[in-house]
Amino acid sequence: MDKNKKIGKIFLAAGAIGWGIAILGVLLPWNVITPMLQSMGASTDFTDAQLRYWLRMACGGWSIIGFLFLMVLLKPSKYSKYGNIVPLLAAGSIFEGIVLLLHGLLLGVPLFPFAGDVLFCLVVGIGLLWTGRSLGETDRTHDDEASMRPNSSSSENP
Repeated sequence: MDKNKKIGKIFLAAGAIGWGIAILGVLLPWNVITPMLQSMGASTDFTDAQLRYWLRMACGGWSIIGFLFLMVLLKPSKYSKYGNIVPLLAAGSIFEGIVLLLHGLLLGVPLFPFAGDVLFCLVVGIGLLWTGRSLGETDRTHDDEASMRPNSSSSENP
């Protein structure tokens, strides 16, 4: 495995963990989530049902993104057949990083956890753009070579 592919897999793993951790926001009881949010700077106890609903909805969406990163990490050759999803994951991460940066600055959000979120999105996105080509091409080449090899039973029979 070449160096860029190994590095790309690290970015995919980081994306799977970083986005996928949101599944906790879907599964954990509310009395556990509230102190976690407050430890990250939230200034409310989220008694509004609509806010709770939106948070669970957002966590569900982020979990799906984490699942996509995980699937590409585990089965890159399968997902590179469909136009290579890696550039889409990269672009989505960069877009989210820019959204967080702009709104964090406009809203005056404290650096913790704002800066970490922005850096995570931008580093994973840019890293995948940098290594993504080797992730998809290596697997596609391997699949193409395997499909071009003659079957051992057919090569023995004239």
